[in-house]
Amino acid sequence: MKKSKNTKVQSFLEDMMILDLERFEMLLTMREIVFEIHPKVREKMMYGGIMFSLEEDFGGLFVNKKHISFEFSNGFQFKDPKKLLEGGGKFRRHLKIRGLEDIKGKEVEFFVKQVL
Repeated sequence: MKKSKNTKVQSFLEDMMILDLERFEMLLTMREIVFEIHPKVREKMMYGGIMFSLEEDFGGLFVNKKHISFEFSNGFQFKDPKKLLEGGGKFRRHLKIRGLEDIKGKEVEFFVKQVL
């Protein structure tokens, strides 16, 4: 596990490892994708989840009862040929990740690469 520089994020991840190993593994996998594509990304706890930022916040991971939501602040601008993004708000779009297989199936990496 890539240790977070942010103590609140690290504590959240450690708690998730104890409380729900499957969701913990999903969080780790998606964090790894974010850091591989954007090595200079910063993370912080906000709104009950892990927020990612470069020059500004671009999205985050939020744990729900049945899934993890990967929220993209300006997801309305993303290319989405398979219509995988959900949400009808003015800007934000999200992916509902229900298992490790969804990370590839819902093309998390494709969308993270679109973050500027």
